[in-house]
Formats: sequence, structure tokens, C-alpha cells
Amino acid sequence: MSTPTPDFDVSNFERELILRNMRIEDYDSMVAMQKACFPDMQPWTKEQVESQLAHFPEGQIVIECDGKLVASSSSLLLHYDDDLEWHDYKKIADSGFIRNHQPTGDTLYGIEIMVHSDFRGMRLSRRLYDARKELCRSRNIEQMIVGGRIPGYHLHAEEMKASEYIDRVIDKTFFDPVLTAQIANGFSLQGLIPNYLPTDLQSCGYATFLEWRNLDYVSAGKRRFRRTVRPVRIGSVQYQMRAVKDFEEFAQQARYFVDVAGDYKCDFLLFPELFTTQLLSFLPNERPGQAARTLAEYTPQYLELFSHLAVKFDTNIVGGSHFVIEDEKLYNVAFLFHRDGRIDKQYKLHITPSERKWWGVAGGPGIEVLQTDCGPICIQVCYDIEFPELSRLAVEKGAQIIFVPFNTDNRHGYMRVRTCAAARCVENHVYVAIAGCTGNLPFCENADIHYAQSAVLTPLDVTFAREGIGAEANPNIETVVIYDVDLELLRRHREQGSVQNWNDRRLDLYRLTETKTDSGE
Repeated sequence: MSTPTPDFDVSNFERELILRNMRIEDYDSMVAMQKACFPDMQPWTKEQVESQLAHFPEGQIVIECDGKLVASSSSLLLHYDDDLEWHDYKKIADSGFIRNHQPTGDTLYGIEIMVHSDFRGMRLSRRLYDARKELCRSRNIEQMIVGGRIPGYHLHAEEMKASEYIDRVIDKTFFDPVLTAQIANGFSLQGLIPNYLPTDLQSCGYATFLEWRNLDYVSAGKRRFRRTVRPVRIGSVQYQMRAVKDFEEFAQQARYFVDVAGDYKCDFLLFPELFTTQLLSFLPNERPGQAARTLAEYTPQYLELFSHLAVKFDTNIVGGSHFVIEDEKLYNVAFLFHRDGRIDKQYKLHITPSERKWWGVAGGPGIEVLQTDCGPICIQVCYDIEFPELSRLAVEKGAQIIFVPFNTDNRHGYMRVRTCAAARCVENHVYVAIAGCTGNLPFCENADIHYAQSAVLTPLDVTFAREGIGAEANPNIETVVIYDVDLELLRRHREQGSVQNWNDRRLDLYRLTETKTDSGE
């Protein structure tokens, strides 16, 4: 069996979002972005940027999208001192040259963050703040301090004081494009600074004094009592099937769940298997086999939608699964939309009798382990989780989380998926997230009724959730469940758990060998 050849190029729907350290070659693009973001302020000189890169290169960060510079962040390290003139931007930032940078400092001071106006709404500032926070954690820096602009204040300056405006922003009465984002990113307000940057006319010269504390910070000579964690936040959608009038109405329903995942800062959001069959509700009534192929014609719109949502809401999306035609064969394919714009896919390998009978689906070529920014993961579409060999192979290749989009019509089918998913957790020391559809699609053959109870499942031991259920939805209610898994617990469990299934395999008696199916092998 050879690897299917796509009838479309998935790269046409990918975006390349890269967060990296700044280079001097970025200077011209940065100046153009600064002029667009802060038209009333003098942009950095090349000498200032060169000085920043010479003194603290890892503190200068940019984001580029499809080769274009779209956001940047500048910072330096200092030793915290109450007598430092935090209110004086020119002194604290050395007029932008940061020659006062202290490599052993305990405080990261943020000089500037800017996002190109054409790319706002994509949570790029969150990515920059997260990069700063990770720098603090990796270098054991105690805190981050920023002097934040309040560019919305000039609209209200004649009617209220700056302190009143800030109170209104904090209580959500007003929205400020900078302060609102900073509060959402975990900063706490410590004070108000007048005459911070007089040329900032939008802020009327004011700035907020904001602080973020690194909870992982360990003082020199002190023992760390807090356990090390590697948290990954998973959202699992329980998606209600209902008639829609067009693709945009379907997109609106999907967009809602991704928006929720973005607000909760999910690392992954899992949709159900074949939830795109909802589109059949507005398509001409055809025989099931032809209807599935008509549905496959919406593959470009589906890929464009979820690729955009993953980047915009900063969430890796396991986009359920969708019918795709390749080499004139119909496949059931799960796509992983990375939040940096990449797209991966996993074919469903084991085809149920119902899928063969009604739709004529073909099985895919092999199991993939997909590399993500949260470690290696695996996708097993519904029936595939009922074959334990696949999970063994995936874990041998490094997978730590298995995502199972499923679509079942009754409780019996659901329980087969659920029971096998729980078993895979025990056998392989992994987390398994499952997501299914609920609701009805009248007159859509083989896609008319649904039963689901989405969940995030864990191994069964004292360090994990009770009964191995991290989070669980109520049956047949449209919702999303969110749960933080800890990858460090998996490592410890494999080495020190009450039972160690992976280590205790009798490899002298049995082994699992993967058969290659691509290139005719």
C-alpha cells in the first residue's frame, strides 16, 4: 500500500509564525513598524538597537509572520532597588542603549512591546510576554517590571484624571489596547508614573508601573520545595450537531470554541471526529457515498478556517477529522493546526464496518507522532484507539498525549472508545483526551444521531486524578472541558509508579514491530 498523494497542497493553507531573537537586519522593518504603531514618537536609532543586541541579545525578541516582521519586544536586566528611578524612562533604559544592563540582575525591565496594526487581534503581545516570562523562569529572574503606556487615555483626559481612567480600565468599563492586555497577562498595577515619556501624546506622558512575579524563582542558597511541573492545558469540545444554512454559520460555531480556548490559554483544543458532517445539513440530499465526497470539496475552506483560528487565538487545534479525497480515494483525516501556522495530518487507519458500508472510506498508511511546542503527541481517530498496538508504537516514538476525536451514535459505541482510551493511559503512562459530537442531523444518513461525553483521562495512580478522570463533560450537553496535565508526572510515574507497565513488559516473550506501508514496502 503506497502513501496517498494529496489532491491539494496543504502548504497553501499554512502560515509561518516565528518567534525569535532580534537581529540587526531587522532594523528597517522595526522602524517602519514603530512609525506605524507610535506615529508621535521618535523611532529607535540603529545605534540604540545595536547597543541593545550587544548588551542583552536574548532580551530582544521579534515575531515574524510569513517572512514579515509583525511584533517586537525589548528589555534589560537590573538588580531591584527601591531607590532606582523607575519613573524615569531615560535613566532606567539608558535612553534606549541599555548600557546599564546587569547580566546577574534579578529584575527584567521591559522597555517596549509593539505589534503591527495589521496583525492585532492575533494575541502576539501574549506570545511576547510569554517569551519574557520563560526567560525569567529559565534564568531564575525574580520579577518583571514594565512602564506601560495608556494610549486610550487621551480620549478621556479632559473629563478625568489618569488614575480614574486606569481604575475604569481595570474594572472593565474602558478598554485600553495596552493596559488591558498587560492585566490579562498577569501584571499587577503598582502605581502611576507622570512625565514618563512626554512625547507619548496618546498617554499624555503617563505610564503605569506594573509588576509580574516569577513564582518559580528560588533565592540563592534556598532549597526548592516546590515540585517541578511541565503543565499543558487541554480543551476538549463536546460539539452539538445542528442544521446550519452555510459554511459561515458552521465556522461561527467552531470559532466560538476556539475563542474560549484562547481566553483560557489552552495549549491544545480538540474537536470531534467528522464534526464537519454538519455541513451536510445544507448540501443537496445525496446517497451517503456521494454526500461524503461532496463534503470533501469543502477541504480548502476547512483548512483555511482552522489554520487562521490556531494562529489568531494562539492555540494548537486538533481539528477533529474531515473527509478528504486523495488518489480518488476517500479518507477520514485528522489535521493538527499548530499555533505557529504549520499543519500536520493523521489518517484514520482502522475503518469501521459502518464507514465502509455507507461512505466507502479507505484506511490510511500509518501512525504518526507529531512534534509540537508542548512535546510529541499522537492523534488516533475514534476506532483507532481500540487497537492497543497503535498507542504502543506512538509511545515508543515519544508521544505523551494521545488525542482521540470520536463520533459515536449511542452509549455502547461511546463506551468502547472511552474504555479503550482509559486502558491506553494505564498501559503506556500517557494522557488521553477524547472529544465527540452530540445532537442530531435529521435526514443525514449515517450522521443523524450522536452520543458523547468528552473527557481528559489520566493514568490510575495516587499522583493523578481520582478514577483517572481529569475532566469530564456531562453527557450530550454542548460544552468544552479544560484540564491541565503535567508531563513531569508521567516521567515520574513511569519510573516510580505503583505499577510500571511500560518497564515491566516481557520483551523476551513478545515484541511489537511496525510494518512500513509507504513506497510499496
